[in-house]
Amino acid sequence: MIMRFPGALAHPLAHAIGSLCHSLKQVSRCRLTSNQVSIDSRELRLAHTMVFTIEEINNSTELLPGIKVGYQIHDSCASVAVAMHVTFQLSNGLDPVFYTSENCSQSGMVMAIVGETGSTPSISMSRIVGSFNIPQVSHFATCACLSDKQQYPSFFRTIPSDQFQADALAKLVKHFGWTWIGAVRSDSDYGNNGMASFLDAAQKEGICVEYSESFHRAHPRSRIQRVADVIRSSTAVVVVAFVAPGDLRILLEELSLEPSPPRQWIGAEAWVTDPEMLRFSFCVGAFGFGIEQSVIPHLREFLLDLPPAKVAASPVFTEFWEDAFNCRLGKSTVIHERVCDGTEDIQTLQSPYTDTSQLRFSNMVYKAVYAIAHAIHNEVCQDTNSKTQCDKFTRIGSKQVLSQLKKVNFSQNGYDVSFDANGDPVARYELVNWQKSESGSIEMVTVGSYDASLPAGQEFHINGNLTFLMGVTQVPLSVCSDSCPPGTRKVLQKGKPICCYDCIPCPEGEISNATDSTDCFPCPKEFWPNEERDTCFPKPIEFLSFNEVLGIILAAFSVGGACLAIVIAAVFFHHRTSPIVRANNSELSFLLLFSLTLCFLCSLTFIGAPSDWSCMLRHTAFGITFVLCISCILGKTIVVLMAFKATLPGTNVMKWFGPTQQRMTVVVFTFIQVLICALWLGLSPPFPMKNLAIYKKRIILECALGSAIGFWAVLGYIGLLAVFCLVLAVLARKLPDNFNEAKLITFSMLIFCAVWITFIPAYVSSPGKFTVAVEIFAILASSFGLILCIFAPKCFIILFKPEKNTKKHLMSKNPS
Repeated sequence: MIMRFPGALAHPLAHAIGSLCHSLKQVSRCRLTSNQVSIDSRELRLAHTMVFTIEEINNSTELLPGIKVGYQIHDSCASVAVAMHVTFQLSNGLDPVFYTSENCSQSGMVMAIVGETGSTPSISMSRIVGSFNIPQVSHFATCACLSDKQQYPSFFRTIPSDQFQADALAKLVKHFGWTWIGAVRSDSDYGNNGMASFLDAAQKEGICVEYSESFHRAHPRSRIQRVADVIRSSTAVVVVAFVAPGDLRILLEELSLEPSPPRQWIGAEAWVTDPEMLRFSFCVGAFGFGIEQSVIPHLREFLLDLPPAKVAASPVFTEFWEDAFNCRLGKSTVIHERVCDGTEDIQTLQSPYTDTSQLRFSNMVYKAVYAIAHAIHNEVCQDTNSKTQCDKFTRIGSKQVLSQLKKVNFSQNGYDVSFDANGDPVARYELVNWQKSESGSIEMVTVGSYDASLPAGQEFHINGNLTFLMGVTQVPLSVCSDSCPPGTRKVLQKGKPICCYDCIPCPEGEISNATDSTDCFPCPKEFWPNEERDTCFPKPIEFLSFNEVLGIILAAFSVGGACLAIVIAAVFFHHRTSPIVRANNSELSFLLLFSLTLCFLCSLTFIGAPSDWSCMLRHTAFGITFVLCISCILGKTIVVLMAFKATLPGTNVMKWFGPTQQRMTVVVFTFIQVLICALWLGLSPPFPMKNLAIYKKRIILECALGSAIGFWAVLGYIGLLAVFCLVLAVLARKLPDNFNEAKLITFSMLIFCAVWITFIPAYVSSPGKFTVAVEIFAILASSFGLILCIFAPKCFIILFKPEKNTKKHLMSKNPS
């Protein structure tokens, strides 16, 4: 189109704006040969929309009052060469036919260009007109490359850049969880640049592309067939198409010859809002972003105002009329060809030219013309005293129009118009979904929106019922690999995109609690994964408790042993005057029974949850009570030895080991153990500890020794006393007497030493709570060994053999 003030505005595709003259010049267009397709009805509607807009501006009293704007329309025939030819002609300012009447202010110098529809011709045109500072405003060229002001300084557009559409399409694909897609594009600047922008946006969203194919309607059919075969054989269900309508029509026709598996089509606005594409019913469920629908008052009436005289006077409308109604105006030279008889009614015609239900791209033309008119208005008109005055004789050039065009910001018919620093408008789209109507036809339904001016994360909205491939309402699945459930991690398949992976279970002790996790992470030390390895649960804490069978059995033996010692003490106390009790140092016997009672009871401190006090008490109580016990036995052994030494002539050793010395022996030996325990508790006492090393899946709550030296010092001292006692008992075992207590002590100490010698390896090797059980068992076994070996024979004589409980029997040299 060519618009001129003072000069013209040009649009090299199908529509243009002409000079300041009142009358419309003849449309310049290419001739159609027999091999060419018929006129593009949608482009004709856009051209006529521009004429409507100019007439609306010329009739306005607010915009350019007193000034009439003219136009020229050129047809590029979808050819870059034709578009370039026209561009050079416009840039030269030469117009072979220009009205020079008094109504024109100056010669036909180009002020601005509206167009081109395609991105490739627009790129070529802009490289030329940019050198002459001639503004170019496109209503349909969406290539993101045109936003580069270094290369295209004078380019503007009322349609958003493909960069915004690519971002929106990537977010749409990601929204539905499609990570494995196919991509087809027109082999043109529009398709190649648009797809490049989409692939960059898709990569940022984590979307992988199985294939990316390009083609053009001018390519041989074999190329189209190859692209169709790739679509049929691919595993990707979703196909994103950045394709011009003319190119996609050929591809879909090829696919319809041999239907492919159902595919979910995602399209750019170039074809997804083209009503002529709706005839491909196998694309039902397609999604895409389209320019917002609009309403332009009185446009439909203007488009349908085609009286016979107007049609006959225009070769363009003549061709359109004959194509639309399949008849010939005037006499037909072809046999059997119908002649238009005047009954044709354009009001009932179903054609892209008459379809004003959405007016998406028509509104872009409407905005483009108004933007240029406002730029000229701002340059030659002034608002004074609420009245606008324009000087139509002011000589301006395209450079001034270009400067003013960068600043325009107005609202026309409810639509805001402005340009950013790149010459792009605010990107607003409608989300369009191809749905099957009740009548069975395919129709475009708006189901959402995208507004790039909103904050990040709020641009995309869906607010309608959706239909997917084959007309289903369930979102189809299009992934290279199924999602990895929690408890597994993704491992990329060698040589394939990141969307293709295997799901590997998390290693032992690690979890993943999210779908498609790329890594597993270990549970905290006191936690362990469940069977699914998707949640960490606290490890069960284990200790020897009073509630379990083993704890109950050991506690029962402990209490039973203490009761047995008390019963024996009661028997001894009742028979304290009998010879057998008096002969075996009753004071040490009662002290021994008391210490054995404590030995039995101290094992109870080993059962239950360890605490600070129980950990310190269990080891110290065990060490002190056992030393007390061994000290008493040692004292009794020494008494036996001294007693027999005293019977020898000339000896008086008993005066050196009387009752006082016996008590002191017990006190001294016990005090040494008390001192060791005090040092242990003072320097590094035992403390409760959670042992995480023995078992992976549970925690052992136990008492740490604090100081291993202290623990083994306590045991070593007990062992030293036991060995010393055993040696003395062995020496005294053959001394003549009918009741020699040294024999019983010898046997009891053998059992004691055997138990504690076997305790050491068992204690070291037993895991968890069984370590405590082994220690309790050693305490009980040695305690029962002592009490049974030393006191059981005496109780038997006291209770069942009273005849042997006499001084005479005890003093007998011959054992009976």
